[in-house]
Amino acid sequence: MACAVACTFSGRSATGIIALRAALEMIGVPYSWGGGGIHGPGYGTGKGSGTKGFDCSGLSEYAYARAGVLIGSTTQEQWRSGIKVAKELVEPGDLIFYDNDPDSDGPEHVGLAVNAERIVHAPYTGAYVRVDRLDRPQFMGAVRPEAGRADAGG
Repeated sequence: MACAVACTFSGRSATGIIALRAALEMIGVPYSWGGGGIHGPGYGTGKGSGTKGFDCSGLSEYAYARAGVLIGSTTQEQWRSGIKVAKELVEPGDLIFYDNDPDSDGPEHVGLAVNAERIVHAPYTGAYVRVDRLDRPQFMGAVRPEAGRADAGG
């Protein structure tokens, strides 16, 4: 694993660290809307469907599946996959959610916290899985998926 930022993973359960490492191993994989999932990169739908890669929720689904936790395949399912965590308590591996549309019913984007300042995510068509700043105005919240969870809860 090549880590683009300082990779110190203290204070987090093995589940979150395993998921984070799996996501970091995917740095450089292309974005593909609707692409990827528990088995790794895949072909998506719509714009860029000919590209094998991940969309944001496909990357996080894959990462947590590698850690043995099924969190669902959509951003909304993943938002409901564990306990909400205050921003100041975010730990490596926590899911970080963003809402780019104030009229939407929930989050529209997800990434995994690398640390308190950075996330690894699949940002948009034409981009690649990468590490970016966590703190953006669209920040909606953080979730710590429940270890051993067998379904997305709805």
